[in-house]
Amino acid sequence: MRQVRSRGFTLIELLVVIAIIAVLVALLLPAVQMAREAARRSQCANNLKQLGLAAHNYEASYQCFPSASIYPCPAVDPVSGLPQCWGFGVSPFVSILPFIEQGTIYNAYNVSMGVYGSYPPSTAGPIAWWANTTVFNMQLAVLVCPSDARTLKQPITNYVANLGGPFLLGGYSGPFVPLNPPGTPTGFGTFTSWNLPFTQNAGTFGLSAISDGTSNTGLWSEAVTGNPLPVYAGGGKQAEMRGFFATNFSTNPSTLVANAVGIRAFLLACQNPPPVGLVPTGAMAVGPNGGGLRGTSWQMSFPYYANYQMYNHVGGPNSRQCSNVAIDNVGLDIYGTSPPTSMHAPGGVNMCMADGSVRYIKDQIQLYTWWSLGTRAGGEAIDSNAF
Repeated sequence: MRQVRSRGFTLIELLVVIAIIAVLVALLLPAVQMAREAARRSQCANNLKQLGLAAHNYEASYQCFPSASIYPCPAVDPVSGLPQCWGFGVSPFVSILPFIEQGTIYNAYNVSMGVYGSYPPSTAGPIAWWANTTVFNMQLAVLVCPSDARTLKQPITNYVANLGGPFLLGGYSGPFVPLNPPGTPTGFGTFTSWNLPFTQNAGTFGLSAISDGTSNTGLWSEAVTGNPLPVYAGGGKQAEMRGFFATNFSTNPSTLVANAVGIRAFLLACQNPPPVGLVPTGAMAVGPNGGGLRGTSWQMSFPYYANYQMYNHVGGPNSRQCSNVAIDNVGLDIYGTSPPTSMHAPGGVNMCMADGSVRYIKDQIQLYTWWSLGTRAGGEAIDSNAF
């Protein structure tokens, strides 16, 4: 009886099979990554939906949206009467804690102790807020977008409140407005306003103030958090998102051109290198150590610093962040551009509108439409197909 010898794979056949598998993996991997990003973007949109519902429930209870910044900080020194928050105010996230199922955290917050100051081992500033660090060192899951590979160690927020359209066209024109304009506290709830142009329309506003229509007005959007390491101009959008740059476009807020032409000139200076712009390629961001602090410490905000838990409708989504009037190396001034940013693909950002719906706004949105979405009562006519 004849024996039949089994035939194995030749080396060439094995290599062909491996090559086929490699091609299949190469074809499938982008699809898997796209599916994962779609899931992350969906989670991000869901977080914004929760924040939108929380803001609506807050408005139903108090007939106004949360303050963009409760300023001056309500925690005061019993002797001097000066705020004990190192100049910062209280962010809107603190106000909505009971409406995002964080009532326990809210009840643990001691208003009289403050929200920010020096942290151990430093004692260079107020330390009363140490009593609240158990609360404010907590990372709230609803404030984190899974697409942002965060680089900051502090508790962060990837979500920011709409401060308004270009500040020079209407001051605080969004749904979220600071309780008071920026100024110097003088003790026991009083302060001297800095009398900066267009800052006097601070206060609070409710749904009834949104005459442009709640479906045409941004409420919340998202922002990539800062970076403790240096950020450089020209490093690409994803790198630049983590810092902001100084244009030195103006040295005095009173001399700024308060019209669309002046704002476009500032954006040109921000987005382009010389000779057209003022931010040279390779320029370091102006945050501490050349990095950025956007999204740091979700509990604090400040009227003059647009990038602390707030954003504005000046430059379009995912465009470069720039300061207009030089202030310091901590925050971006209200006259600058502090747009929402994200790592989502294709390029764009999730935005919760004032009616509670969540839209995906692409980077290519027309500038006039973008400005119009920022205002609550600008009277602009917006085609729903334009965004």
